[in-house]
Amino acid sequence: MLVTHRAALADMPAILALVQRVVPLMHANGNFQWSADYPNEAVFTDDIERGHLWVAELDGEVAGVAALTTDQDEEYAQADWDVTEPALVTHRLAVDPAAQGKGIALALMEQAEKQAVAQGLQVLRVDTNSENVATQRLFPKLGYRFAGEITLAFRPGLRFFCYEKRLG
Repeated sequence: MLVTHRAALADMPAILALVQRVVPLMHANGNFQWSADYPNEAVFTDDIERGHLWVAELDGEVAGVAALTTDQDEEYAQADWDVTEPALVTHRLAVDPAAQGKGIALALMEQAEKQAVAQGLQVLRVDTNSENVATQRLFPKLGYRFAGEITLAFRPGLRFFCYEKRLG
């Protein structure tokens, strides 16, 4: 059974283990969005303490993670959208390699929509590394439009594709 819920500090070991399984596969596919030092326990702890981190559990095991926040990086102004408009933004989306193809990312993106509605927001946003082909296929299928390419100061040398979805 697949369920999503807010992450708790007790989920941290499973989240960090998931990231350790994901990063080498990302790198093997030419995607260097994440590294050995990002995202890390401090980042996820902050997400949890702010109530922004969600996990997807498949049969009781953490199979995916995503931070759902209203935080928009200042570089988002580079994209084709109104950065002054409040939005729910998905960050740090990851699916355990062993659970890929089982609807984990979809469940987390659906949770983002539920959170947006609960917070009275009409816009969902997400960015992904230009080398992440899987998410570039997923987001348009979920009704997101491509909103341009940006760079992020904290990930120098990488390019990110932005996607936006309007609700209602």
